[in-house]
Amino acid sequence: MRAEVTSAGDGIKRGFSQAADARAAVAELRDQIHQSDMAVVLFFCSPAFDLEELGRAMRDAFPDTLTLGCSTAGEITPMGYCTGSLTGLSMSGDICHADAVYIDQLSEFAFSHGLDSVRQGLARMAETEGPDFTQGTFAMLMIDGMSSAEDSVLSALHAGLGEIPLFGGSAGDDLNFRRTWVYRDGRFHSDMAALVLVHTPFPFRVFKTQHFVGSDTKMVITGADPLRRIVTEINAEPAGREFARMLGMEVAELTPMIFATHPVVVRVGGADYVRSIQKVNPDGSLSFFCAIDEGLVLSVASTVDPYANLAQVFEDIRAEIGPPQLIIGCECVLRSLEMERTQMKQRMSDLLIANNVVGFNTYGEQFNAMHVNQTFTGVALGARRQ
Repeated sequence: MRAEVTSAGDGIKRGFSQAADARAAVAELRDQIHQSDMAVVLFFCSPAFDLEELGRAMRDAFPDTLTLGCSTAGEITPMGYCTGSLTGLSMSGDICHADAVYIDQLSEFAFSHGLDSVRQGLARMAETEGPDFTQGTFAMLMIDGMSSAEDSVLSALHAGLGEIPLFGGSAGDDLNFRRTWVYRDGRFHSDMAALVLVHTPFPFRVFKTQHFVGSDTKMVITGADPLRRIVTEINAEPAGREFARMLGMEVAELTPMIFATHPVVVRVGGADYVRSIQKVNPDGSLSFFCAIDEGLVLSVASTVDPYANLAQVFEDIRAEIGPPQLIIGCECVLRSLEMERTQMKQRMSDLLIANNVVGFNTYGEQFNAMHVNQTFTGVALGARRQ
């Protein structure tokens, strides 16, 4: 299926391709988003592509433009939710100035290295945009979703960014949980993160939402391996068995779909943040998508209407900055699974289309200093200059 070229506004173009061949998909995307004076290209791709070929094709298609991207667990395109596709956007120099910070070797990540890297990016931005550039700047993070490094990286980035708001997503691999990829300079890399800094004269809002809240059903993590994000005991009982008991189920019934609809919530600073379970391991332990530790008190989440929740967020955005000419969105893959189970996916897809959303389904989301799950994070860009 070929999408029409979609201009979200002057200086912004969005597009996508469902071609199976990597070069054909890139050529189709380029036809839709190429424009003069491109400041940045962002793209999100299915891991089903030949990523070596896709990387070379992206480099050839946008040789002189800052280009960042990552693999996904599903794509959010100008035509709504897709899988097996390539989607992306371009922003012109009239819309923004962009700079990138890359952090490799996440398995050996050091706080000082992350802090120094982001400070260098900010210094470059200040040279071109002046010392007060932070007022009109936001940051987007794309990071290896199998690295388990999100919390450490966010700590360093948040310390360096200061008042600059950040959102982002952890790269996916279509729920295979083997290897995820971030693009840089014509190649895809694992064990890497890419941060793009965007300075714009247009109003914007970085946001987060989820349709889960805490309940009175509490549990305490009494055994855990924090480095591997594995919980071995809940309430001093084997983790998988105890969690299943709390849901009134057997361990064998704990599937990805069950985890998608029954996450847990931690309360921090008066706000609820979702902590999602990835899988039950053969030894009965539970692997989580984000940081977990012994002594943490969690509650089984209660749900609210996800469509009404997201629609309200978009209404609030319109009230604050006007109709968005673009929203870059990072949505947890578990939300997508839940939409499928509840037969709500087409309705949600229509809502995303109506609000000019481009993005991807993630293995975790970032919002300022927090790494979260089952959340929709993003930035909305207004249409009127400040």
